Amino acid sequence: MLFRQRYSPGMTDPAIPRVFVYGTLLPGERNAHVAARGFTAQAATLRGFTLHHLHPEGYPALTPGPADAAVRGAVLTYDPQAWKAALPGLDDLEGLYDTPPLYIRQVAPVTLEGGEEITAWVYVYARAERLLAPGARVVPGGDWRDLPDRDHPGADGR
Repeated sequence: MLFRQRYSPGMTDPAIPRVFVYGTLLPGERNAHVAARGFTAQAATLRGFTLHHLHPEGYPALTPGPADAAVRGAVLTYDPQAWKAALPGLDDLEGLYDTPPLYIRQVAPVTLEGGEEITAWVYVYARAERLLAPGARVVPGGDWRDLPDRDHPGADGR
């Protein structure tokens, strides 16, 4: 079952203090510091989405995809106070309040490495027209860490 709840301003839902990350926010990647502290990370898979790499921007874009598509990443589960502190930085990095937004935040089911299914927030790319331009390519295997050129930030620093 695919459940998606879209973000609206002010929406943090303390009952879901976790986010699925799949690119520069992954532990060990260049923007991991934005995720702050106070979380545990677990390997996870997000199904029904496609992962793209954007060049020259140097970051991934997640879009709805076929049901059999899978994206590998991690779920960061926060304690409530840490979630409240981390969320503004996450939303800022993901351009949630840019005009037009770079990403939207929505709830989706995620499967943890051991097979347990949970819900988590996920940032979904919002600029579909960019994916039609040169420099956008699907990430084979759905794991951004497998790309050799992933650690080159774009001009916007993301």
